[in-house]
Amino acid sequence: MHDIELNEEQVMIRDMARDFARNEIAPHAQAWEKAAWIDDGVVRQMGELGLLGMVVPDTQGGSYTDYVAYALAVEEISVADGATGALMSIHNSVGCGPLLAHGNAEQQATWLARLASGEVIGCFCLTEPQAGSEAHNLRTRAERVGDEWVLNGAKQFVSNGRRAGLAIVFAVTDPALGKKGLSAFLVPTDTPGFHVERSEHKMGIRASDTCAVSLNDCRIPAANLLGERGKGLAIALSNLEGGRIGIAAQALGIARAAFEAALGYARERVQFGKPIAEHQSIANLLADMQVQVNAARLLILHAARLRSAGRPCLSEASQAKLFASEMAERVCSMAIQVHGGYGYLEDYPVERYYRDARITQIYEGSSEIQRLLIARELKHYAL
Repeated sequence: MHDIELNEEQVMIRDMARDFARNEIAPHAQAWEKAAWIDDGVVRQMGELGLLGMVVPDTQGGSYTDYVAYALAVEEISVADGATGALMSIHNSVGCGPLLAHGNAEQQATWLARLASGEVIGCFCLTEPQAGSEAHNLRTRAERVGDEWVLNGAKQFVSNGRRAGLAIVFAVTDPALGKKGLSAFLVPTDTPGFHVERSEHKMGIRASDTCAVSLNDCRIPAANLLGERGKGLAIALSNLEGGRIGIAAQALGIARAAFEAALGYARERVQFGKPIAEHQSIANLLADMQVQVNAARLLILHAARLRSAGRPCLSEASQAKLFASEMAERVCSMAIQVHGGYGYLEDYPVERYYRDARITQIYEGSSEIQRLLIARELKHYAL
């Protein structure tokens, strides 16, 4: 992608993220995976650079410019480490996003600047063991008792769950109302009754903490209701566009890392008297990889520009997420093929890229959900 397609500020943010990622993240990614933890100091640095407040306006302590810059930054961080890209994307989209869109003035004043600076990391407690894409089928309950809400239930697959200082928790407040009986709450994670039960052992993005959480008579002030009572499902679904742009950019970054690793290896590895990059079968693989990476970026930037302009882009964001996530698995697989047997070893990073890419087809809406949404939007398609 040529810089002529970007404005000066977007290029500056992209290059800042790229330099930081190459110098401070990439050299440590393998060690962080083994430790199942991203270095706290690097997370603080990300906050200082504005990478954790990219959807929050500067008037509220953030560093928002537009979603193009955000997507570019997530891509660069994810080239260095998909797990760190996940932390960044999830914190921005479903950590800061709901509070920015639905929080009242007091809630925003209390939390937004702290989230945007990285002083506090956010997590999003929606999924339950029996309720994934069916977001309205929750069993977690919130009962109003005097000036407090009392929460009880269990949440699954909570990204940033162990690191987070603030959780956005979804619970049923009015069981008889079905979809209209769900509400959202701001729960500081040091609240008695909020327990991280375990960190999951995952196939990929292992340095990103993914946790099971329980709420046992967890009492929070009544003022911690986020938005209106009964609007929880709308709040849960309201940030899908931004979240899917972020995950698409994460998938793109992982795929680009795999492509660049394969290209570098193919230029150095000599077989039959010449670098394997000069053999047509390998050259074709590399060509296909670059085409797919660039095609995904164009879809992502198109959705990001629509989002920045305040225009609806649910279908475009879903298309970007669907294509980028499925492209990432293909490209990472091809990168292993270029490496041959070495690509199957932990000594080479393409093995990690392949594992990291797989989750992007599942979280923030699976590929099946993306296709469902895209198909629904076709009713508006003008022939």
